[in-house]
Amino acid sequence: MTYFEYMADLHRQCAIVAHRGIWSDAPENSLLSIRRAIEAGYDVVEIDIRRTADGEFVLLHDDTLERMTEVDKQPEQMTLEELTSLPLRNRDGGPGNPVTDEKLPSLREVFELTRDRIFIHLDIKHRHVIPEVLGLAREMDVDQQVDFWADLKTEEDLDWIRANITSQNVPFIARTHLEHDNADEQVELALRLKPFVCEASFKELSQVATIQQRFHNAGITLWVNTLDSVASPGFTDTAALNDPDAIWGRLLRAGFSSIQTDEMAALRSYIEGSKPKIARSTAAI
Repeated sequence: MTYFEYMADLHRQCAIVAHRGIWSDAPENSLLSIRRAIEAGYDVVEIDIRRTADGEFVLLHDDTLERMTEVDKQPEQMTLEELTSLPLRNRDGGPGNPVTDEKLPSLREVFELTRDRIFIHLDIKHRHVIPEVLGLAREMDVDQQVDFWADLKTEEDLDWIRANITSQNVPFIARTHLEHDNADEQVELALRLKPFVCEASFKELSQVATIQQRFHNAGITLWVNTLDSVASPGFTDTAALNDPDAIWGRLLRAGFSSIQTDEMAALRSYIEGSKPKIARSTAAI
């Protein structure tokens, strides 16, 4: 099954997106954290991508290597060989976590590990290198198992995405900000582009009701991020742990069918225990 087919399946449950893999006892963005997400049977794993000095790609979230490897350099200043020799700190790094035997992985290693086993949400930190990553995915025959993600705020964004991503017939996720002043313009841009998924952020959940039916009719599924640091107001992982139905349940009833989270096990437990239905054609908030 391709990523396109999986997301378009009207009968699937909510897709659980494992943020940086399972890093409760493994370094984030490591082969171990990704392998554990695969073994746990999650649908999608999110990883962060940066370019090396010699034109390859590694997994890293931050601008520098300091938090995860204790090296105060930017990955763009080092070669792939230098970077993949660096041991990673456990969990989310920093001085409070010990150094492990896991090394900083290359994107090639990740594609080999994940092929036909899990879909990948690629958070590529610099948009201009997306075409290079797409080329690598195509070279390794995984271009239908990964997604490419970018903000879709302006006509210039639309033109760039069409020219560099969607024209290549690969999965693309548009990020739409319903909380912004130009939200109506962003919605219209998404409806013109018709990405297979739209990640929507909002100020009030009622804003989703105004777009849900139109997106459903256009074949666009909705994705939401509940990570504490970037979630829409009130809809965080921490709040969901206290009352999953009030957070994850409301999001599903509003029409979201993919949730990116650091609390994958708790979200799965809620889904399996309550069997919530995804509101795909009408929003009931």
